[in-house]
Amino acid sequence: MRSWSITLPRSATLCPAAPNYISGSHAGKAVWVRRAENGWPEGGRRLFELFTSAERGIPAAWRRIEFEKKSHRLMAPPLVYDSVMIKTEKVLHLRSCKGKSVRVVREHYLRQSVPCNSSLCQAECHNEGKLLSESATHYVIPDWKVVQDYLEILEFPELRGIVFMQTACQAVQHQKGRRHYNKLRNLLKDARHECVLFFNEFQLYSYVPRDQGESLEKWQTRCIYYATVWYYNHLAGLMPVVMVTEDPEAIQKYGSETDGVFVVSFKSYLENFWPDLEAVHQLYDSIVQSRKERESENQEKNGKEYSEHLPLEILEAGIKSGRYVQGVLNVNKHRSQLEAFVRTQGFTNKKSELEMDILICGTKARNRAIQGDVVAVELLPRNEWKGRVSVLCENESEEKTAEETESEPMATGKVVGIIQRNWRDYVASFPPKEDIQSQGKNVRKILVTPWDYRIPRIRISTQQAESLQNCRIIVRIDSWDSTSLYPNGHFVKVLGRAGDLETEIAAILVENSISVSPFSEAQLREMPVNTPENPWKVDTEEQAQRVDLRNTHLVFSIDPKGCEDVDDALSVRRLANDNLELGVHIADVTHFVKFNSYTDLEARSRATTCYLADRRYDMLPSILSADLCSLLGGADRYAVSVLWELDKTNYEVVKVWFGRTIIKSAYKMYYEAAQALLDGELRVMDDIPELKGREEKDKHRILNDLIWAIEKLTDIARHIRAKRALGGALELEGIELRVQLDEKKNISDLVPKQPLEVHQTVAECMILANHWVAKKITENLPHQALLRRHPPPQQEFFTELIDCAKAKGFKIDTRSNKALADSLDMAEDPDDPEVNKLLRSMATQAMSNALYFSTGSCTEDEYYHYGLALEKYTHFTSPIRRYADIVVHRLLMAAIKKDEKLEPEDSLLSNKALTELCQHINNKNRAAQCVQKQSIELFQCMYFKDKDPSDERCIADGIIYSIRANGVLVFVPRYSIKAPAFLKNKEGLVISAHPDGSCVWKPGFLKRLRDKIISTTVDGGSVTFSLFDHITVRISELSSRSHPDSIKLDIINNQPYSRTNTEPMHEPSHSSKTDLIRDVIRSVEEAQLAQEHAKSTSVRDEDKEYCQTKGNSLYLLLEEIKELALLDVTVG
Repeated sequence: MRSWSITLPRSATLCPAAPNYISGSHAGKAVWVRRAENGWPEGGRRLFELFTSAERGIPAAWRRIEFEKKSHRLMAPPLVYDSVMIKTEKVLHLRSCKGKSVRVVREHYLRQSVPCNSSLCQAECHNEGKLLSESATHYVIPDWKVVQDYLEILEFPELRGIVFMQTACQAVQHQKGRRHYNKLRNLLKDARHECVLFFNEFQLYSYVPRDQGESLEKWQTRCIYYATVWYYNHLAGLMPVVMVTEDPEAIQKYGSETDGVFVVSFKSYLENFWPDLEAVHQLYDSIVQSRKERESENQEKNGKEYSEHLPLEILEAGIKSGRYVQGVLNVNKHRSQLEAFVRTQGFTNKKSELEMDILICGTKARNRAIQGDVVAVELLPRNEWKGRVSVLCENESEEKTAEETESEPMATGKVVGIIQRNWRDYVASFPPKEDIQSQGKNVRKILVTPWDYRIPRIRISTQQAESLQNCRIIVRIDSWDSTSLYPNGHFVKVLGRAGDLETEIAAILVENSISVSPFSEAQLREMPVNTPENPWKVDTEEQAQRVDLRNTHLVFSIDPKGCEDVDDALSVRRLANDNLELGVHIADVTHFVKFNSYTDLEARSRATTCYLADRRYDMLPSILSADLCSLLGGADRYAVSVLWELDKTNYEVVKVWFGRTIIKSAYKMYYEAAQALLDGELRVMDDIPELKGREEKDKHRILNDLIWAIEKLTDIARHIRAKRALGGALELEGIELRVQLDEKKNISDLVPKQPLEVHQTVAECMILANHWVAKKITENLPHQALLRRHPPPQQEFFTELIDCAKAKGFKIDTRSNKALADSLDMAEDPDDPEVNKLLRSMATQAMSNALYFSTGSCTEDEYYHYGLALEKYTHFTSPIRRYADIVVHRLLMAAIKKDEKLEPEDSLLSNKALTELCQHINNKNRAAQCVQKQSIELFQCMYFKDKDPSDERCIADGIIYSIRANGVLVFVPRYSIKAPAFLKNKEGLVISAHPDGSCVWKPGFLKRLRDKIISTTVDGGSVTFSLFDHITVRISELSSRSHPDSIKLDIINNQPYSRTNTEPMHEPSHSSKTDLIRDVIRSVEEAQLAQEHAKSTSVRDEDKEYCQTKGNSLYLLLEEIKELALLDVTVG
């Protein structure tokens, strides 16, 4: 039967214990009810009148009950409410932007069919997703206050069978803020934790309205209790239910009211149900102690250390009017006590014309804001503006000295309020014993030092300070009052002993909010089976729906050595019409990972595979990432393929096809082997596992086919790249380092990644696939496609690059990506190839971050990818390790279905939901990049730790790339290290050089100029260090008790380091290959100019007849380039 709305008075109550009763005081109010089998509900008196269906247009099975004015209780036979939805009202007391209290009345709908999410359900609720297990000894329902204050305890996986009521979740959302609420949402989504959400305020019998005069807190507790009783009765008493609360009145009132429902304090619950969980009890004590001391401190201290934050409504009004500026606080980790910046990018401020960051000088002006907080800033008068300090410092606590110089004044301000706190878990260390004793008699209060220089010291209460002296711990901030110099927090748990590899890795992961918990049983149960006893096979029905490429295409993959998660494979073949067919084949992850499955939700939460220097943490279970989704050699695999038909002469795309396929990769090669084949070195055939055991004749035949394919792919990639370069694509320089480990996992060497042309070949094919998929999904799904954009960088970020290039006589034009690319190509020093690499590296540093976005949230002119010079771009080629690619695969399948006029297999995300998902993925990607960078820095430090200073491996050539007031910044190509080198030490001595170049410390002074710095000693000697000078440095590790270790560089000679025979040589082929690609670009430009010139000149009759132009044609030029590409350009 169709569902009809029932209008219920706000004061009416449906008793949870006896739902057949309706009680309350109602004056002329009406309720529509449905006829039951036993007739109409009637009591001792007739309290309602009947209307015929003709009068009201209501089905005959329905009648209206008209209540009398006086209070009554109406006994009714069992009613059928399955198709009933009651419309009532909910009163909210909100505060306006002017601070005025506003009463808001909203419609509120109640229904009976609300999922309970328990496997013990006796009412056949429509339960989906996570269910509470039958094996739990009890279910626990936390009160709203418990969820607010002790959520991190409820996150322990040992605590099972937790039911979070909607009332408690809304209390967290409205009273604790977005960050706390998102943690709760993530906990509910996490399949590893046995907890569910019950919408008690939508359930017909569990919801109770707020009485007149009842406080919000009391109503929330009462609401949760009534829902607890309903939940127990709903499960027919099969499972005891414990409600935990911090309200003693609720414990006294409800403690013995209902058999089977226990109402106890949270402390009592932990002591009686979980007495052996020591970590839980320690955390509970830490939170309670922190709260007590915070309350006590607030009562005792009246003096304010900081200004009070302005109310949110005033901040919002001020931002709209332009008085205040909104942005994200970014603290300078090298001078965390002195400098912070508020980045306004991404925030719109009316009447604000600021294009640069705002400088915040000192902790007072920062006003309790912490790294990452969204803040409101008030600009200071222009005469109070200051500049950045340009001095190097070893210790972030060093005070500013009088001789330090500042740069040009910039916009300077002070924080007047916090828009959004972004507190997280912080890794910290206890101070030395002597510092603990000096902090006072009450040693329970300890100031711990965070691992991150940018975070202030945090006051916690603990009695474990001495026993955990050499450990790294996790702490959380609870508050930071205006009367306190430091934020208050509490101890969470111990990570391990400082200095141990696993502890340091765990610290890096925690600092970047990366979760690496094992996949849950629920997720693993969704996985297909592939064992020797039960091997996975291609499904017959699935095969019928796919294009089978196993016998028609030579498919192969090219990946780094040891790669297990092979996302992509390539193919190229000649068609019957002599055109070429280029194929990019990507693992079909979405076949195995269904939308909104446990595995999908976990992958969405992780967002990306996290790569560290010595390990990786997968986004998907290994059965998929390293097996069934990995395009391994000789294995049948499902794929999503993009096939282009390319013109045989100019490689222009004739047509393109997208679809699901079955492939069998013939060869799994690594980059070095593919490059060797491209260079004609056949001895690498032994490194291709699929060739082992074959006859010599077959090997050479296969190699000929493989070499042809690799050469053709390379040729195609050169021309595709040349075409992008004409549009302004940038060739930037990234610093990549590979950590070599021996059999015992010890670091044997640090090796910079050697760029190969085959790297560019594979990358260009992937870029092409991503570009065409982006065009396809935006064409068919214009308002809900996931793309990737790269905004143009802010011009002020190019200042250092322009100044450095000027020192070498080069001019860098940054007006557009094309101008920048051309400038970098021209900035070549024939005597020093490292100059161009450094300039490109600095250009990379100046770039803004590329971001995922929903097309419904941006205008089309914002789609542009600045670095790749493409109008539309997305990520499609790595679904094993990027969740964005999984989303794009689903969008591509939906676009294909739309072409076929069919419904998509998976429901598509709305623009709003996709925008939120993109923001989440962007944050996770940024965190994963930081983890990778910090892990490499960790291994760099470990490599040099305990090495003798005279060890030859600690001496290397360095290049100066930036000048500071008391030193220089140096790049060490051998180890891809960037670090400061001081020209003035803590004792005030400056560096001096002997005639042979060896350096010593002497009294003197420094003079800094635009592109150099001069060190002059008191005896008249001087030495000059200029930009791009090569110097000899000694590399050592600088240990820190509380912070991550760092690299220290000491200048030991002002001359370049002379490499010994034991030093590894860099391969010279890269620059030659790059020159070749540039020749291709220049030739294509000339060809285009020739064609344009031909169009503007008169055409002879014979030219018309044979469709020819005067001069060299584009075809002939490209053929010449093709022949050039086959020459060995590395000789000489």
